[in-house]
Amino acid sequence: MQTMLAAIFVFGLLILAHELGHYFVARATGVRVLELAIGFGPKLIGWTRNNIDYSLRAVPLGGFCRMLGEDPEEAGQSDSFPQQSIPVRASVLLAGSLMNLVLAVIVFFIVFFFLVGVPGETTRLGYIVEESPAQEAGLEAGDVIKTVDGEPVEKWEQVLTAISARPEEQVALEVEREGAVSEYRIETEAEAETGRGIIGIGPQMQRYNFISSLQSSFQQFSMFIAAIYQAFFGDAPLDVAGPVGIVHTIGEVAQVGFANLLVLTGLISINLGIINLLPVPALDGGRLMFLVVEAIRGRPIEPEKEGLVHFIGFAVLIMLILMVTYQDIIRFIISPSN
Repeated sequence: MQTMLAAIFVFGLLILAHELGHYFVARATGVRVLELAIGFGPKLIGWTRNNIDYSLRAVPLGGFCRMLGEDPEEAGQSDSFPQQSIPVRASVLLAGSLMNLVLAVIVFFIVFFFLVGVPGETTRLGYIVEESPAQEAGLEAGDVIKTVDGEPVEKWEQVLTAISARPEEQVALEVEREGAVSEYRIETEAEAETGRGIIGIGPQMQRYNFISSLQSSFQQFSMFIAAIYQAFFGDAPLDVAGPVGIVHTIGEVAQVGFANLLVLTGLISINLGIINLLPVPALDGGRLMFLVVEAIRGRPIEPEKEGLVHFIGFAVLIMLILMVTYQDIIRFIISPSN
């Protein structure tokens, strides 16, 4: 039950943000919106306001913002999507992915501002990792680091930088505890992922710090973008998962805590925003590609031909999703130990 609720929460939030991006920009630029739906399949809830149909549907794996002109018979009306200029249509198409990227920053901010906090403006230790070099040396939460190898430190970033630069080396720390200063010599370990030096300490965290939380949100966002870039160009391992794999991961992360679930939501939102901009038929990026072709040739491609390309692209995407889902079922359900 927890996995199902967490998956509905994550997918619903991602889809809502994406479709609201299309919805708001379409309305702001004069494109008539006919329907905004979250989910596919039968309607669970539906209502109409200002001649726009709104609905929540049974299958929370997608959604749509239906605009006037998507049916060729409506394309000639002045407030239809096809009648708008190329920049307007491009902005409507881009808005969904941009909203997913914005959503990622928002959920990261919620994590740092309300839930986890950001490192304080001191060198006071907030926690010690169990069975770490720091714990074995006798450091305790609440200790204040005064120097690292004789160099005075006043901010947590200075402590982190000094220790990170010394993997598998001994560092000397002057530590203040209850007014008394003692020296500790600790052998650092090399972090497996980065190779940087670590001793198993963490900062004292502060919540409700707006500027620092916003900065940390953009840093987290940039870090994930860099990781996706590295995976895309083969500099890091690429792990592809379909709906089953994503739900499985969401369920595992939800057990760890809500903050971790939000971070995962931000990561998936970034991936969704970027993938949806790829020049693949049936995705927003594919539709943007047709706008580029239209701008180059000076006239749009016939709707029937564009529709056929998108249909073929959609069919290929469904096949790929089914293939990945099959692998997910084997990996996570039939042989979970693998």
